[in-house]
Amino acid sequence: MAEGTIFKFHNDLDTDQIIASQYLLLPNLEEMKEHTFESLDPDFPKKVKPGDFVVGGENFGCGSSREQAPEIIKALGIQCVIAKSLKALGVQAVVAKSFARIFYRNAINIGLPVIVCKDLPDDVKTGDTMELSMSDGTAHANGKTYSCTKLPEYMQNILNQGGLIASLNREEE
Repeated sequence: MAEGTIFKFHNDLDTDQIIASQYLLLPNLEEMKEHTFESLDPDFPKKVKPGDFVVGGENFGCGSSREQAPEIIKALGIQCVIAKSLKALGVQAVVAKSFARIFYRNAINIGLPVIVCKDLPDDVKTGDTMELSMSDGTAHANGKTYSCTKLPEYMQNILNQGGLIASLNREEE
């Protein structure tokens, strides 16, 4: 079970609020990530730590189909040794009541876990601590256990390999 701090956002959070379009002109993710959620919390990139969680309401990631939105969230972190493999930890997962379909697909493609948990977002606030077990499909926060999406083993494997693209590239080798 993974534990981290919650950063909570509202319903219908769009990709422009995750990373505004003017920052897409920056040369790399490293420079872009300093502007994550800038219109909502300008200090977010300084406050978020490896292993933290982003929690949202309904329709998280609506708006454009830009893949940079989940990439930016995933990039906020450092390299950590986990289970004897080097893995970028960053934000552990985005947990929301529901996701915009294209954001969900882009997140899986790049290896960012996106977990549907209908009741948790109403009961938590920024700064709360949460434990998430993707394999069990449960989250624990504020003394309560929540039922979430239980990812099938094949999807866990895709995420563990860094996303669908990385997984497919490994199969070709």
